[in-house]
Amino acid sequence: MARKQRKRRKTTRSKVASDTRRKLNRQSRIVVPLSRLPRRSSEARTRALHVIAAMRHDPNVKLSTAGRSFGVKPSVVKKYFGSAFKKVHGSWRVSKSDRFRETMYVPDARGNPVPVPTTTSKQRAEVSAFLRDIGRFYRGDKSALAKWHGRRIAGVELVTASRTLMGIESQLADFVIYRAFNGGAE
Repeated sequence: MARKQRKRRKTTRSKVASDTRRKLNRQSRIVVPLSRLPRRSSEARTRALHVIAAMRHDPNVKLSTAGRSFGVKPSVVKKYFGSAFKKVHGSWRVSKSDRFRETMYVPDARGNPVPVPTTTSKQRAEVSAFLRDIGRFYRGDKSALAKWHGRRIAGVELVTASRTLMGIESQLADFVIYRAFNGGAE
């Protein structure tokens, strides 16, 4: 009888010790600001964000399939954005929205890129829609930017004047509009 009690105590102690170790490992992680991430890690994080966007666009896409299409392992996606996922019926599903930070760029009145520090998936979607509408404007749809007149995204005023946009069209050739949306293809 005494033997059984000793065994129970040992398993209880080892379980408590392993739980404590897990908590310490979580607490001792080094938090690096996004601006100080190495270039390779920053690019991997951006590609992981594209994986999340693809999974939101098509809920039937699996994490491994979306990750493969952007050149990112599922473990990397979960490393940077683990809180955006939950397991449903044995597969990973992405949440409908998030509060992750990402800096995107829009053109200013001179054609220079202006950083837009987005803090939500809604703001990132708005920047994306604005840039798509700029492309529509340059392809001949003069009313494409009407809904953006006088608007701001994350405190940055958007350039919508047709005269200004026609004047900076040549500068936008150097401005890589599509990098943030197609995985870096230029």
